[in-house]
Amino acid sequence: MDRIMSDKKVIALYVLPALLLILVLIYIPIVLTGYYGLMDWDGIGPMTFIGLENYANLLVDKMFWSSAYHSLLLAIFSVLSLVIYLAISLVLTGNIKGADLFRKIFLIPMLLSSVAIAQLWMRIYHPTNGVFNRFLTSLGIENPPLWLSDTNIVLFAIFIPILWQYAGFYILIYYAALRNVPNELVEAAQIDGATPLQIAYKVKLPLIAGVIKVTVVLAVIGSLKYFDLIYVMTDGGPNGASEVMASYMYKLAFRTNDFGYGSAIGFFLLILILIITYFIRKGTTSKEDGVQY
Repeated sequence: MDRIMSDKKVIALYVLPALLLILVLIYIPIVLTGYYGLMDWDGIGPMTFIGLENYANLLVDKMFWSSAYHSLLLAIFSVLSLVIYLAISLVLTGNIKGADLFRKIFLIPMLLSSVAIAQLWMRIYHPTNGVFNRFLTSLGIENPPLWLSDTNIVLFAIFIPILWQYAGFYILIYYAALRNVPNELVEAAQIDGATPLQIAYKVKLPLIAGVIKVTVVLAVIGSLKYFDLIYVMTDGGPNGASEVMASYMYKLAFRTNDFGYGSAIGFFLLILILIITYFIRKGTTSKEDGVQY
């Protein structure tokens, strides 16, 4: 068996199906997206080569940069929310009563589709019958906010269900990582008189630093390409106040049939994600580690 598995032809035979799938499903579409971005194409008729014109238009497109700013804000809020998820995970691993129940509650959003979550929060944000506005009205506020119609707050109103949707995912990751911290180290710190906060900050967090770095990358990438819940709740409105890069790309490609420009935005988004991911990994890799996660 060892002799067979050391044969390069056998190894290539095992690896080939996975390589073909990756090639067909990932790399070829990426190359085609970049290629279509060089074309003036409606998605059906003949393509006309226009070079970098789509990319040049992208650089002066105010709506695109507005949507990019909204995606960046979502990425920042997603990274900041990781602190809350991590704190919850630390509490859940502290052997508190009801920890199992809370873990199950936090996982509920993961069981729901984005469309169901969007419909739920649209009812919560309803101007007259929504939970939020009913509560504010009971406090004597006569004109509660129009959460999904006010251009000044709609973006932040959408961020709340997005962060709630993925809370269980990140809490589960942190919880699993914290459960793998050796009890011997925690007990030694307790014997030395360390407080629970000191144990969390000086013992547990350094040991799961690699996991934290991975979740930061996941949060940023997921935020920059986020689409579905925003599409259902506001469709990028009102007046583009909640438009993100992915929703803007979708509208250009599938509503105005400008597949060339839409592909250019998609390819630009890919390059942007790769650059940001590189700098995150570079900036969070300590010299002591010597390796990247």
